[in-house]
Amino acid sequence: MKTVRIADLKDHLSEHLRAVEAGGEIEVTDRSRPIARIVPIRAAAATVIPPKRPFSSLRGRRYKPARWSTSSLELLLEERREP
Repeated sequence: MKTVRIADLKDHLSEHLRAVEAGGEIEVTDRSRPIARIVPIRAAAATVIPPKRPFSSLRGRRYKPARWSTSSLELLLEERREP
């Protein structure tokens, strides 16, 4: 297992992630104290479920307005009001 400092991880993140993707493990340290471990995900967790229909079939679709009694601006302002 490789040990790297936070600064080194930030400076070479892509490089370290490629190493993890290839099966390596990285322990991240902060002032020589281990704080995290980066490990590859299990193969079963990486399974991507294919879509039921292509996105292109939905891209141009337009929906009717909701016709709510309140405008979206009023809802937004209400949400932003302080309690």
